[in-house]
Amino acid sequence: MTLPVAQTLHRAGNWPRLATAKVVLGYEDRFLRRKRLVTASGEGFLVDLAETSNLLAGDAFELADGRLVEIAAAEEPVLVVTGDLVRLAWHIGNRHTPCQIEPDRLVIRADHVLADMLRGLGASVTEGMEPFTPEGGAYGMGRTMGHAH
Repeated sequence: MTLPVAQTLHRAGNWPRLATAKVVLGYEDRFLRRKRLVTASGEGFLVDLAETSNLLAGDAFELADGRLVEIAAAEEPVLVVTGDLVRLAWHIGNRHTPCQIEPDRLVIRADHVLADMLRGLGASVTEGMEPFTPEGGAYGMGRTMGHAH
């Protein structure tokens, strides 16, 4: 059986038409070049992009037949951090941990060691399940990768 192939990625807000399907991916799964994926309705397709890409919620794959498949962020275990956000963000960043930065909270992936550290710094830390969409890297769009110290 031949799977439909997606070789084109449309960024959020730049779709040529409405999507007819959706694929739900976690943070780690939204960084890919070539992989077999399955839509929420159970249809398989192959992603074959020219280069590894950081996929964002709201982007869409274009299948060879022109159909669009919307990318959604999956809910996953996270820690919601509140307190002195500037100080806490510094400590999270110092550990090179991806962090979703919002006006009244920080969100990181669930990690009991980081949770203990943050509580020790006076933070309120709550476990949750929600889509994780961290801040992009300082060394270009998307994830921080390839920089040296």
